Amino acid sequence: MGATEGTAMGRRKPIVMISSFPPRACGIATFAEEAREFIQKRHPERHVLVIAHTDAEGEGVFPIMDTRHPHWWKAAAEKVHELKPYVVHVEHEYGLYEHRNNGTGDGNKGFIKLLDAIREFPIVFEPHTVHGRYRESEFEFIEAATARVDVFLLKCHYQKWRMDWNFTSAHRKTPRNVMVVPHGARPDRRWSIEDVPALKVELGLDKLPHVGHRICGLVGWIQANKRWDILTSMWEEIVEEVKQRTGEEWDLLAAGQMRDPNDLEEYRKFRGEVELLESKGLAHFHEFVPRGDTYYKVMAICDFIVLPSLDETQSGTLARIIALNKPYVTTAPLEGLTAQTLESNGGLLFTNRKMLRDGVVKLACDEGERHRLGDNLAKYLDEVASWDIVTAQYSEAYALARQAKRTGKPVELPLEF
Repeated sequence: MGATEGTAMGRRKPIVMISSFPPRACGIATFAEEAREFIQKRHPERHVLVIAHTDAEGEGVFPIMDTRHPHWWKAAAEKVHELKPYVVHVEHEYGLYEHRNNGTGDGNKGFIKLLDAIREFPIVFEPHTVHGRYRESEFEFIEAATARVDVFLLKCHYQKWRMDWNFTSAHRKTPRNVMVVPHGARPDRRWSIEDVPALKVELGLDKLPHVGHRICGLVGWIQANKRWDILTSMWEEIVEEVKQRTGEEWDLLAAGQMRDPNDLEEYRKFRGEVELLESKGLAHFHEFVPRGDTYYKVMAICDFIVLPSLDETQSGTLARIIALNKPYVTTAPLEGLTAQTLESNGGLLFTNRKMLRDGVVKLACDEGERHRLGDNLAKYLDEVASWDIVTAQYSEAYALARQAKRTGKPVELPLEF
């Protein structure tokens, strides 16, 4: 059910998000749901409304974007004009707004038309895919977007200085309305070790014979680029080495659900490998939708998390790892994964199979190291990544965007280096 006009219009102008939104099985949708919760907490005097795709649901949500049609953007623009927002906060990923005709995409041209149609309002733009080296189409899109929005948000400083490097190297003018705001993480989901037995009972994992005292987790959306098979292929020998060193039994909890039907073959492969390990008493597969409190509770019962990914990303899974202060092992060099790992000193990085194996063995064998990394993540959450801090930075971006519209002077922020 979409929002009613009574819900939409408050005494003060609303904050309007444009994004995918649950129940869509989409990482951006999950992000937007959580971001909206904390933006609303910071701005109780305003409604935080969402213009979303037709598969979205919820109070204050307008499910009107249907990208099957070339002019999908018109309904979104009309709704923005109707709502007369305080600010428009756009979540972007290329695939979210792509209209396809006979398998050929429009290169986000409809999305740029949307930005043109709402330019009279303050716009804060938050892309979730910005690669380290731009293709020509990415140059063109970033130039078009930064020229039409007031503040362009990046998730990590690495992306900002790489942007300048990319534009300078290509003899193009670097956009200056660029602000760094990290991926937010919840500050209110830090369960203690004493809470874990009750969480296992709640999840139905307390009686499973293969979920023992120590658990390494593979948790989240199951996709081709997440490459769970890298860990499952070596898990049996890792368990044996750890047992020889420490005498402890370890289990692998692989938990999540397939998101993209195009990844069905990889999903079956990953799941089959986990089930083979399960038959040997070394692992368990737990299917659930990675969303809401359940996502956090599944992670909370793990001693540490492995997050393999072969695609440049700012990961919602990593945000949950940070929220729970869980030590982890992840791939490098990959945008937000590497940047937040270096900045937080809360995880181990790998660039090849041996480094992954050594990192997992180290965390399984060294409880002190797990505690040290977890403490670092707690500090990073409190000082950098908490949604309470991130939404304060959003508010700064909103103020800059409104000032730009009021004065007619574009936002100009310092370069990173």
